Amino acid sequence: MDVKVEWKGGLRFEGTGPSGHTAVMDASKEIGGEDSGPRPTEMLLFALGGCTGIDVVMLLKKMQQQVSGVTMRISAQRAEQDPKRFTEIHVTYEITGTDLDESKVQRAVTLSSEKYCSVLHSLNAKITTSYEIGLGG
Repeated sequence: MDVKVEWKGGLRFEGTGPSGHTAVMDASKEIGGEDSGPRPTEMLLFALGGCTGIDVVMLLKKMQQQVSGVTMRISAQRAEQDPKRFTEIHVTYEITGTDLDESKVQRAVTLSSEKYCSVLHSLNAKITTSYEIGLGG
């Protein structure tokens, strides 16, 4: 996969992927940015949530689960020293639906985190997961 990331002035950058979609990233005003987009580190966590979320929704649908909502809450800790990489990341899946089978929810989360999510497997951090099941319409 090839993407292009282009400087747009200040500390703002715009990425374009093979899909043709773009994403803007910027730094905070405190360090000279304009705060016109999320930080690159936030985008990394967004990508993790999107990747594993797509997996979980697809898997639950294949398992014929009536899922109505999937939210990932992602908490991450960074190293104190540069490059201040993510050292620990925890993903909590909040899954709602009708008559959800907990064993199938657990299986979908496990398959995503252990086998399918390419973003998760590209990160050099300790990554843990948990899930909560709720009723949703």
